[in-house]
Order: sequence, then structure tokens, then C-alpha cells
Amino acid sequence: MSDPNDALLVLEDGRTFAGRAYGARGATVGEIVFNTGMTGYQETLTDPSYHRQIVVMTAPHIGNTGVNADDAESDRIWVAGFVVRDPARRASSWRATGTLDDELVGQSVVGISGIDTRALTRHLRERGVMRAGVFSGAELTPAAGVRRPVAELLAVVVAAPAMAGTDLAGEVSTDAAYVVAALGPDGAPLATPVARVAAVDLGIKAMTPKRLAERGIEVHVLPSTSTIGDIEALAPDGVFFSNGPGDPSAATHEVALLREVLDRRIPFFGICYGNQILGRALGYGTYKLAYGHRGVNQPVLDRATGKVEITAHNHGFAVDAPRTGESVAPHDGGRYGRVVVSHIGLNDDVVEGLHALDLPAFSVQYHPEAAAGPHDAAYLFDRFLDLMTTSTSTAKDLA
Repeated sequence: MSDPNDALLVLEDGRTFAGRAYGARGATVGEIVFNTGMTGYQETLTDPSYHRQIVVMTAPHIGNTGVNADDAESDRIWVAGFVVRDPARRASSWRATGTLDDELVGQSVVGISGIDTRALTRHLRERGVMRAGVFSGAELTPAAGVRRPVAELLAVVVAAPAMAGTDLAGEVSTDAAYVVAALGPDGAPLATPVARVAAVDLGIKAMTPKRLAERGIEVHVLPSTSTIGDIEALAPDGVFFSNGPGDPSAATHEVALLREVLDRRIPFFGICYGNQILGRALGYGTYKLAYGHRGVNQPVLDRATGKVEITAHNHGFAVDAPRTGESVAPHDGGRYGRVVVSHIGLNDDVVEGLHALDLPAFSVQYHPEAAAGPHDAAYLFDRFLDLMTTSTSTAKDLA
């Protein structure tokens, strides 16, 4: 007789891992990636940047603090699937309003537990991220005691779309603009904000506009399909591009929009996907990393200060820009002037930040909002505010 709790993880290269069903029963496919954070699993699950990805948690014990209404980064779980070694038997935090298992079931997220996540992570580090599928319940054993052949399940996996070449921001962005009010030191709304920002939502995390609002900034969150006219109508002091999923080489609209922002010399700050979009707008290429950076413990060097920051990451693509000295942005004969790589990842020398020397624009590849921590990079929001308040050319001047 079949066991409804049985589950199987099938990788694109044919390797399989048998385990127990966790969360919803069924089938799911996506790009399989690993996250090295030991905390923040609820923020990970609800981060839109994980859209169409099956996430492996390298920390062995997951679910012990349950879920709550405060830690979600969006209004739903975005991961395509979830892989853990030892799920908690019960939630034991005073903040918990439910269990992780029940939340996964309630949002139809198929997962697997009880597998050797260390072996799986080592495999992905050696072979690179790839497509995978999780199968359980009737999707694994449709008839009593008769499992679907692995070859049949593998065919489902390899038929899934690859992440390279995908344009996904429109699938996770807000449908309508909304405003996050500026806050004063006491946490109360400010009658007169210190600045106004147009934040283009490419998969924005809820904590990002909150961090801006805490600095007295009024944040207008706009859909990814917004135009330069939509931005100028707000007469913002600055423009922000958020994190998000997909391949930056496919983001033609977002790159074109950012070039219009740069042409108007509106102060700009981008994080994660926004960093990659700035790189492409300046004329640099992007490329897919073998297995990416995902977790809350990534060391980055700020070249301007020599300080090493421990930072939160979630990216599978990176900007291909000269890592030493100044370079002239190659787009359109160098019309955007000089650029330096401001931050470098210390694990693998990946570009982690860009700073335009002749434009009011900068970006970082990691997450300074870091809801689950760390907070070493929170100063970047202050840097953006300083840029907006000192720049001599903004959309307000042009309006």
C-alpha cells in the first residue's frame, strides 16, 4: 500500500533524494537553489525573488519558531518548493500564530523533508543550480503501491522552463501603485516628508519601503510596467529599483526606464535586481552564477572605507564590470561617464555594488533592509537620503 507521506526529489541531472512529504502533497518544479541562513525562513519563503525556485535550507532544523503575521515580506509564499532536513515537531515561539507545515499546506507549497541537505548542497555546489521537481502523494504514487518511474518524473523536470532568459518582474510586481507614509523619530506619520521616492517594484520586500519610511521618506511604490511619465508625475527626489526574480538580460523595459531616469539625473538607488538593471543600463553585461549567493552571512568589502560587512544575499546573476579602478560606462559611447565597482564579495570576487561618479546613482547587489539580519549595510539608506538632499538636479527641478 502506498504511503501518502513519501516524497521524492528529482534533479535535472538524474540524481534523486527520497524523503517525507512536508507541506502540501503534489508536484512542483523549478530551479533548485540553497540558502545558507540559519534564521529568517519565513522572510525567505515570502521573498518574491524566489519566484519559480525550489529552496533548500542548509540549516538542519527549520520551523521551530513557526510563522507569524509580522515577518512576512509579502502577502504570500513565493517559493516553488521547500526542502528541509529536520522539520520542527512544534512551534515554540511566543510570536508564532501557526506552524510552518500548516502554512505550507494552506498555500499549496509542496515540500520534502528528511533528506541529506548537506549532500544535496554539495552536489549543487559542484554541478551548479539546475531544474528539479518534488513529487509526493498521488503525483508520486498514483496507484496503490505503484510509483511513477523516475524517468517519467525526470521528463517533467526537464520540460520546465530554465531561469536563464526569463523576465519575471511582471509576475511578482504590484498591480497598482500605493504609498508608504514617511515616519518621524517617534514612529508617527510625518506631515511633511524629508523626501519623496518613486520605488519601482520588481519584487520588492515589505521591509524595504519601511526602512526608507523610517528615515522620513515618503515612498510611492509603482508597478514594474511604470513609465518615465508615471515617475515624473510624482516629482520625486529619488528613484529606487527593488530586488526581484529572473534574468536581468531579459529586463528590456526596466533597463530602458532606468536610462530615462539617468538621463534626467534623478538620484537613483538600486538593490539586488536593481543593481543588475543599473549595470545593464550603464552598458555592462550580466551573467549567471554557478550556484548564486543566498543567505544572511555573506562577507562584502566596501572599497571606499575598507570595512567588511556581513550581508544578506539572494541572487543568481551578477554584473560583469571591471573590478579595478574607474571604467567608462560603455553604453552609447560612454555618455554616463565614469563608474567604479564599490563593493566586492569576499568569497568569490563577485561585483556587489556600483557607483557612478558622474551621475547621482549607486547600487548594491545585496539587501541592506535585511529583515532577518544582519544590519551592517543599513547605512546605505542614509547614503541615498544624503544623495537626494544634496543633488542639484531632481525630478522636482524638472517638473
